Amino acid sequence: MFEGKSIGLVLSGGGVRGMAHIGLIKALKEHGLEAQMVAGSSVGALVGALYANGNSVESMLDFFRKTPLFQYSFFAINKPGFIDTERYFSIFKGYFPKDTFESLEKPLYVVATDLLSGEEKVFNQGELILPLLASAALTPVFSPVEIEGILYADGGIMNNFPKEYLEDKVDFLIGSNVSIAAEIHKNDLRNSIQLAGRVTSLMIYASSKEKVNQCHLFIEPKELDKIGVLDKKGIENAFSIGYEHGNRAIEQLLASKNYTSS
Repeated sequence: MFEGKSIGLVLSGGGVRGMAHIGLIKALKEHGLEAQMVAGSSVGALVGALYANGNSVESMLDFFRKTPLFQYSFFAINKPGFIDTERYFSIFKGYFPKDTFESLEKPLYVVATDLLSGEEKVFNQGELILPLLASAALTPVFSPVEIEGILYADGGIMNNFPKEYLEDKVDFLIGSNVSIAAEIHKNDLRNSIQLAGRVTSLMIYASSKEKVNQCHLFIEPKELDKIGVLDKKGIENAFSIGYEHGNRAIEQLLASKNYTSS
């Protein structure tokens, strides 16, 4: 079914849950499937960049295992946010030494939020690392990133599943949404912080749900809801969940009597 067809891969934001993206990529590789271009927001942009860079699955996981989320020396001083996002630049430089979109093996579209105009911004050429940092600058934890005088933050604020940048460029869309809003219990909303988090996750999920379902193949594992967005202990579990769901989705598609018309 994929012979002669171009494939696009769309990866959502979702923090540590984004390791499920890497699990899906492993499943795709094992079935001989390779995307020709990628679009992502937040952690989806980071995974997408590593994939577009030609990094192996193990190398992608190592990037997240070794990148310190809360390092004391990275605390922001005289900046909004608790963590100075730009302190991660040198870490990223080790993985993307040429620091350009053009140096990647595949076209990549990275979404960030322009905090000044309140609009989304897509980066796909020129300098690479600062747009990646901006897209993954989850507020209010990480400080915004300044690019050409504009402050940018988490791409998921405006567009957590940016399939628009691929849908007219490829024949087949594969999506991975890890921003899950599973059903919760009344006692899970005991304070204003929990309430705010729930409302935010519902808003992000609602804006992505229809777009995710428009993909030819997608995963949206509900089990990821139990993994904290910034909980590095969840890396291996999220990866395994993504791999299992990816394999299942691919096998179901291949077994479908109607898949050839997709």
